[in-house]
Amino acid sequence: MIETKLGKIEGIDRGSYTEYRGIPYAKAPVGERRWKAPEKTEPWTGVLKADSFRCKCMQETLPSDLYDKEFYDDPSFNAQVSEDCLYLHIWAPKNAENCPVAMWIHGGAFMGGFSFEKEFDGAAYCKRGVIFVSVEYRCNVFGYLAHRWLSEENGTSGNYGTLDQIAALEWIYENIAAFGGNPENITVFGQSAGAMSTQTLISSELTRGKIARAIMQSGGTYGCGLHRDIPMKEQEEYGEMLSEILGVNSLEEMRNVPAEKLIAAIGPFFEKAMPKAQGLFLTPTMDGKVLDGGYYEIIDSGKIHDIPVLLGSVKDDILTDENTVKPEGSLLYKGSIAFSHKLEELGRKPAYVYYFKRDLPGDDNGAWHSSELWYMMGTMKRCWRPWTDADLALSEQMLDYWAQFMKTGDPNGDDLPAWQPCSKENPFIKEFDI
Repeated sequence: MIETKLGKIEGIDRGSYTEYRGIPYAKAPVGERRWKAPEKTEPWTGVLKADSFRCKCMQETLPSDLYDKEFYDDPSFNAQVSEDCLYLHIWAPKNAENCPVAMWIHGGAFMGGFSFEKEFDGAAYCKRGVIFVSVEYRCNVFGYLAHRWLSEENGTSGNYGTLDQIAALEWIYENIAAFGGNPENITVFGQSAGAMSTQTLISSELTRGKIARAIMQSGGTYGCGLHRDIPMKEQEEYGEMLSEILGVNSLEEMRNVPAEKLIAAIGPFFEKAMPKAQGLFLTPTMDGKVLDGGYYEIIDSGKIHDIPVLLGSVKDDILTDENTVKPEGSLLYKGSIAFSHKLEELGRKPAYVYYFKRDLPGDDNGAWHSSELWYMMGTMKRCWRPWTDADLALSEQMLDYWAQFMKTGDPNGDDLPAWQPCSKENPFIKEFDI
């Protein structure tokens, strides 16, 4: 049992580490708190039994032949959806003392996904002396809807999911010492929308001084990639479309719409908005608060946090030209290198850049978007694939690199092949393959 500033918590004893599931980091964003910034949770009396993952954020369930079989086929790693979703989960080594901390942000196009998918786990990081924290946040219309009604109420709107992530980071910063963690050594990392979220957090003044390092997997870029600078006025126009579809005439009416009805409206909403949006739009917005400018503008001006960065992509990633097998066919590959070179232009240390090439065994889908997660989470035994000893060894190596970077800001360590920063003079890319 440990005692945080909010109260006592009892986790699950796993032998060499303790797992804490379902710790509330903010009040439930329901009722009048829907479409508002998260509010700090109140202290509790007694002992919080942190033995359940609770709920995942409200989201559509869309079938996928690849991802359903890969990540979502096990009901023991699934849960009901709910607006009451602002929880985090901690894996901490026994007798931890001043350990580095890793805050994981899941992907899912800002539309779904959740913090306890079966490929996620902190055990392998605990083994390497790192405290692992996985965070749930609001997605889709619950997390990123902007509307003039909401802006009139609070002076701004949208970005609720990102504000959730910031609230989770602040909770970790304030409480992780009770678990044996070092609040001055927090690495924020994520994949896909989680990587985009990480870039958002290290581009925001609201998190300055609380993030020591960043890892961005298939989502962090400069000059090209998944990011799109969406002005508040444009995001508010999309919100107007949703209120029209719902047939509501006031913010009060919109807040009273059942969550299930809001989810059911997403399909028609996207049909109406997509001709203008031409891509992801329920994403972080330039609101002057979370993001005071566009992503690349923030980098160009040197406002992005001056911290060590590790980032990369996979061979068959999204935004890859299907007519070429060359890495240069991927905007995420090019954007990762450009990000590193831009840091160098700013007079900072260039980033460590990787390229994951291993075609996963068991089918012919290759090294698809998210395929590296099994390797850098150390959860391959949960997967149906016929892994080889070489796959297991590759996983161990990636975990060692990631953990070493979390500890020191440099992935290099004893018995690891050298990984050099990606500079203009030496554009080194660490390739992962068997």
